[in-house]
Amino acid sequence: MKVILQQDVKKVGSKGDIVEVSEGYGRNFLLPKKLAVEATAANLETAKQKANSAARKKQQATDEARLLAAQLEKVSVKVAVRIGEGGKLFGSVTGKDVADALAKEHGIDVDRRKISLKSEVTGAGEYEAVIKVHPEIQSTIRVLVVAE
Repeated sequence: MKVILQQDVKKVGSKGDIVEVSEGYGRNFLLPKKLAVEATAANLETAKQKANSAARKKQQATDEARLLAAQLEKVSVKVAVRIGEGGKLFGSVTGKDVADALAKEHGIDVDRRKISLKSEVTGAGEYEAVIKVHPEIQSTIRVLVVAE
């Protein structure tokens, strides 16, 4: 029996997959629990349309991420921190500081969890931060650390 999965089912497939299952498993478990629908011609056409729509949305999100990454490559931010004697920092510079500086200086809103500094910030100077804009796309920005 061919069915189209409506949800992820362990050891069978993921949502939207068209799979072949035994007659009893399909009729007695998958269909009553609405985990799948029977693979009729109309249902197959609907599933193909949903798959095409999902592919278009994914492509659009990737394109938007590429644009944002290109925009971020040109950006540098300035983070003011307290520096003690001998050039030592009080505290540290984190992704949150970089995200706040991006929002304040350039109006670009980036989640702080997607920002990681390439090297540890030990004092005033120029550093690089990597921003994961999309699971496959990342961008590098310059972070200028200055004394407050």
